Amino acid sequence: MKPGFILANLLLLTLLFSCSSKESEEKLETDAELVAKEFFVVPGEDEAIDPEQIQKGEVLISYSDCYSCHKEESRAKGPSFTDIAKRYPIKQVYIDLLARKVIDGGSGVWGYPVMGPHPKLKFEETQAMVAFILSLEKK
Repeated sequence: MKPGFILANLLLLTLLFSCSSKESEEKLETDAELVAKEFFVVPGEDEAIDPEQIQKGEVLISYSDCYSCHKEESRAKGPSFTDIAKRYPIKQVYIDLLARKVIDGGSGVWGYPVMGPHPKLKFEETQAMVAFILSLEKK
């Protein structure tokens, strides 16, 4: 066999496998988004949150690395902030839970993406950031 023929076949096989792998990843993202948006919405009524806390959270997020993985209205590496707001009611228990998750990191809730830990964030500041995120759907 000629080396050019072998090289061409290897290139073709590589392209075929990479395309099918990419389709699988896109399918996983789509499935994860559907599950996250439609099936795991936490029921409950919103509680009143101090508007100053929400404003503080918005400022803190603007100076953080959050936007490297999240966008307000569309999925990036992680879920959009509005999708998170649609899933959780504004309740102190969820603000505390999500603040802890931001600090500790986690995975599995929104599909396969992994959120790295943010141990340098203060819990109170992270609570304000989460309060801002959960307020987005309600704006």
